Amino acid sequence: MSPHLVIADEVTAARSEGRAVVALESTLLAHGLPQGRNLEVGARLERIVRDAGAVPATIAVLDGVAHIGLTPEQLRRVCSPGLAKLSLRDLGPAYALKRDGATTVASTAALAHQAGIKVFATGGLGGVHLSVPAGSASWDVSADLDVLATTPVTVVCSGVKSILDIAATVEVLETKSVPVVGYRTDYFPGFYLRESAHTVPWRVDNPADAAAVIAAHSTFTASGVLLVNPVPVEYELDRELHDRLLSEGMALLQERGIRGKDVTPALLEFFHNGSGGASLSANTELVADNARVAAEVAVQLSSR
Repeated sequence: MSPHLVIADEVTAARSEGRAVVALESTLLAHGLPQGRNLEVGARLERIVRDAGAVPATIAVLDGVAHIGLTPEQLRRVCSPGLAKLSLRDLGPAYALKRDGATTVASTAALAHQAGIKVFATGGLGGVHLSVPAGSASWDVSADLDVLATTPVTVVCSGVKSILDIAATVEVLETKSVPVVGYRTDYFPGFYLRESAHTVPWRVDNPADAAAVIAAHSTFTASGVLLVNPVPVEYELDRELHDRLLSEGMALLQERGIRGKDVTPALLEFFHNGSGGASLSANTELVADNARVAAEVAVQLSSR
């Protein structure tokens, strides 16, 4: 085991006994939600996983050590200001320099696999960014896609944020042979929206079937599975409002010359302000539902 990895006793016990464990990322808490609300959501996600019969393993790097499962005090620390955002490429420097950091989808999936965890719940997968200005080539592609293609962890999410290039993201997933499975949906979700213009090649309607797909996939490849679960219908953002905010937000990016890694945070803030907080509610509720689905699938997978 790596000297830079500590697995919580509860997670170790669950793994040794063959019980279900669900990984949870920490970037959502440290960088995606307001102070105060983030700690509340972090604790809620862990309760949801437990209520569904699995053990939660929130993942973060503290003092240069990756922790797989956090104590309440460590969770509070993750929800405090100042943590770096760590993708897979950032783990080595963070370890060596003994930094604190919140893990993204890419780094969380890699660390979950290192700890023997097969299922991971998050809000939205990273993808191909929209080009700014529109029509220009975009080389900004999230590391999440490469990690998913090479790491045997199932990611349960609500597709990719609709502020990304969904069409290009779906194409990249297909090129990398990542199976995309809709959970009770025939469409690839757009995070705030239940449906995008893109269908999914496969659909399951219960945790047992999802677990069967994951188990079968693992017999011949080391890639992950993407299980997409739409935002609960009552929290879906109004489509007309969504489309207006996206159009105005893209215009704002071009006007201010915002590019690269600053695009997504700027657009998310614009959506939050422009929607009167409705986008934040959608974000919170979709990740909560994904945690539930992930736990139910993990329980089925552990019994196979």
